[in-house]
Amino acid sequence: MVPEAEFRTYYDRAIIKPPVWKVPDVPIYLYLGGVAGVSAAMAALADASGRPLLRRVGRLAAGFGAMASVGALVHDLGRPTRFLNMLRVFKPTSPLSVGSWILAPFGTLAGATAASELTGVAPGLARLAGAGAGALGPALTTYTAVLLADTAVPAWHEGHRELPFVFAGSALASGGAVGMLAGGEAGPARGIAVAGAVIELGATAALERRLGPTARAYRTGRAGTVLRSARAATLAGAAGTLLAGRVRRPRLVSLVSAALLNAGSAATRYGIFEAGMASARDPEYTVAPQRQRLADAQDADPAPG
Repeated sequence: MVPEAEFRTYYDRAIIKPPVWKVPDVPIYLYLGGVAGVSAAMAALADASGRPLLRRVGRLAAGFGAMASVGALVHDLGRPTRFLNMLRVFKPTSPLSVGSWILAPFGTLAGATAASELTGVAPGLARLAGAGAGALGPALTTYTAVLLADTAVPAWHEGHRELPFVFAGSALASGGAVGMLAGGEAGPARGIAVAGAVIELGATAALERRLGPTARAYRTGRAGTVLRSARAATLAGAAGTLLAGRVRRPRLVSLVSAALLNAGSAATRYGIFEAGMASARDPEYTVAPQRQRLADAQDADPAPG
């Protein structure tokens, strides 16, 4: 029996160049952007529906998350001017360019809204700024998934259909969990958190099911360990959120559940990041899908005669 071919390259070098993005900068940037986007949208809705405590929690989380997210991105880039240079042009076909133009105004609006919430200055302008940040929030939560999928990294590119749903669900779970700190006004936030957890878990399962052999990058190594932990934390956090109103110490259960949901969201982003890096380093993830697509094309259009 002929042994199965081993994927090798000259000098065992990767076929594609792995991204130079650093840990923990980029995973933190991915996670905090999701929290900030959902928190801003939640704060805007809370303001419109007369929930001042939920509005305050959402505004502060959005402002802190936006500033910390930009800080992590700038640290990864190495110099602040590199981020400013990305704003010199607007290119609709580039997820990086579009993302920069989402992040910059969002950070400005969310930061100004949080400052007003803390100082009490210009509440009318804060309402307008908060509404603007809330409108940009959904785009902020998902554009990073498009950014990853637009690369040549196999585990990210092959998952372009599901990654936006994974990121959106993860952001809803973490942002809703932050809103659970609002105590008596946290009812909508709990619903957001549970819905986000369901979307995240379902989209992650769909991602791994559709990718076939490429899904091994998400199931093995460091990425596999982290993503399994993320699923466990997210599932436990969602269950705790649902049970919080039926236990003797609901406040404590809510806080623990919120922490678990945020830990699960952060771990999901890190696990996806690591899966992509692993697939970029291993030539099998680049060659095998290409061979499969070629074989499928030949089966669909056989040679005449």
